[in-house]
Amino acid sequence: MLFVQEAAGGLVAGGLIGFVGYRLMKSIDHFQTEILISLAMVMGGYSLCHYLHISGPLAMVVAGIMTGNRGKQLAMSDVTRDYLGKFWEVTDEILNAVLFMLIGLEIVTVDFEPGYILYGIITAVMIVLARFISLYSTASTIRFIKELGPGTLKIMTWGGLRGGISIALALSLPANPYKNIIVSVTFVVVLFSILIQGFTIGPLIKKLSSKSNP
Repeated sequence: MLFVQEAAGGLVAGGLIGFVGYRLMKSIDHFQTEILISLAMVMGGYSLCHYLHISGPLAMVVAGIMTGNRGKQLAMSDVTRDYLGKFWEVTDEILNAVLFMLIGLEIVTVDFEPGYILYGIITAVMIVLARFISLYSTASTIRFIKELGPGTLKIMTWGGLRGGISIALALSLPANPYKNIIVSVTFVVVLFSILIQGFTIGPLIKKLSSKSNP
């Protein structure tokens, strides 16, 4: 029930926030105000979701999709689209820099016991397998496999990298007896994703491409 409340509530809230933002942006043609509306959607919408105990990240994804698709096409002028894109691009870079700075400070306190490292490696392998199963089962269900090139699912599986968001979510957990192991395992999973998957995705693509084009 808690999962349904978080997930379904986040999707519905995101749709409402995105619709309200779309209507407000469509009613004016002033890029400064429209940028402020988008900022209010994120800050106010996320705070509202937190107050209602529903998923803020899911709500922001839905609202962002509505704003970035329908909103850009029908509610924004060319000038607004240009300024809005640049504003959020710069904001994204700043927040990423702050996030990784905090991650660098936090890693000093992370407990990398041998057992935690082993758990992290096992978890990383399980995540890769789960990603492959979900991709393959979905592609099989909608009969989309034939339209995909050979090796596409393998590349999509191995290219599913994890990074700052995973660590940020782990660090945001309230204090509890399991937080230390969750943060440590998450760090190991992210390191596995970046160092192992990230550095080998290029050679994998080349290898699969050479097989499909002898």
